[in-house]
Amino acid sequence: MDTTILVTGATGRVGGQVLGQLAGTGARVRALARDPSRLAGAEPFAGDLTRPEMLGPALAGVDAAFLVFPSVAGDLAAAAFIDALTAEVSHVVYLSAHGVPDLPDPHAAPDGTILGSHAFVEGLLAASPGTATLLRASGFAANTLGWAPQIRAGDVLRWFHPDARRALVHEADLAAVAVRCLLGELPAGGRHHLTGPEQLSQREQLAAIGAALGRALRFEELSPGNAVHELSASFPPGLVEAIVAGQAAFVRTPEAMTHEVEELTGRQARTFAEWARDHAADFR
Repeated sequence: MDTTILVTGATGRVGGQVLGQLAGTGARVRALARDPSRLAGAEPFAGDLTRPEMLGPALAGVDAAFLVFPSVAGDLAAAAFIDALTAEVSHVVYLSAHGVPDLPDPHAAPDGTILGSHAFVEGLLAASPGTATLLRASGFAANTLGWAPQIRAGDVLRWFHPDARRALVHEADLAAVAVRCLLGELPAGGRHHLTGPEQLSQREQLAAIGAALGRALRFEELSPGNAVHELSASFPPGLVEAIVAGQAAFVRTPEAMTHEVEELTGRQARTFAEWARDHAADFR
C-alpha cells in the first residue's frame, strides 16, 4: 500500500490504538509525540502541535493524518497548526466530540470550553484545503479512569450525579473507525457520531468496574457544590462547572446513542463491561 499516514497523539489512548491497529495494513506509518522514545511500530517523530513551525519533517509526504488536538490548551495555536497541516496533508481524520454544530462558524473564536474548542478546530478544517473526516465521539469510557485513585484506595467512590446516563465509547472502537477512514475504506469527508452500544448510569458504570475487579463498590453522592469545590484543584476555572452541569443534563436526558460503530466496522461496539475488564489493572 503506497500510503503514508501520520498519527498524532500517538502515546495517548486513542492514538495508541490507531497506531496498533494500523500495524500490518501495509501503510507507512509515522507517529508524532512529544516523547517519541515511548513509540514503537512506526517511524517516530518528536513534535508539539502547539509549535507547528517545528513539524515540517513529520508532515512532508503524508497522505492522511489522524488528529487529536489538545482542546482548550492548544486553541491559540490551532489556526497556525491547521494551516501547516492542511498545506501538506490532503485528508485529516479529526477526533472531535458530539455536540458540535454541523456547520460551525469558520470565523468563530474559541470560547474556552471543550465543545467550543472542537467547533473551532472543525471550522478551521472546513475553511482549509483538502478533506476532513470528523469522528464526533460520545463520552470516552476512559474518562472513568479519573475514579481510579479512589477505587484503588477503597470501595467507596465519592462523585456526583450517579444517575447521569451516558453511552460511553471504547477507545478501540474509535480507533477502528479512524483506521478505516485513514486507509480509504470509508468515504472521506463524513461526519460520524460514535458511541458505545448502551446507556448506563454512572452508578451502573461503577458496578461494572466492581464486577471486573471482583469487588462491591459503592457510590457516595456529592452535591454539585461540593463536586465543584473538590474538582477545582484539578481543572481550569469554568471547566469544572461545565463538567458538573453536563452530567446533570445527562440525568434529565441520557446521552444520545447510535449504532455507527457497528455500521462502519461490521462489529458491534464494545460494552462498558468489556472496557472495564480491559482496564481492570488500572483500578487495582
